[in-house]
Amino acid sequence: MPMVKMVDDASASPAAKEVFDDIRGSRNTDYVNNIWRTLAVHPPMLKRFWNYMKEVMIEESRLDSLTKEYIYLAVSMTNNCEYCIHTHIAAARKKGMDDEMLAELVEIVALANAGNRLTQGLQVEVDERFKPRFD
Repeated sequence: MPMVKMVDDASASPAAKEVFDDIRGSRNTDYVNNIWRTLAVHPPMLKRFWNYMKEVMIEESRLDSLTKEYIYLAVSMTNNCEYCIHTHIAAARKKGMDDEMLAELVEIVALANAGNRLTQGLQVEVDERFKPRFD
């Protein structure tokens, strides 16, 4: 159940409208997702988070856009964020992910979570050869 009312275009403040327009332009779409409409209840937060998202997920970097979606999706699965899981599966599918790739990703996330829990529970020491050296 939502905790705040989403902001539609008609009731958006000028600051929120500016971000909505940037979202549409940056993503080449006419759609503004619910997360942005929800964050628009506090336009400074909307602007900060959109700029952060745009810088990390949209702007070119050494990681390709599908890899970024996989990472975001893996973290969302681990954090059990249903909204993020759905939206980033949709984004990854647009970038080439198919059902088999999704299943493989889910298996890797499950494996990593199991391995992390076993390692944390047993308090396994990090191998000396894997510790960073800055000599």
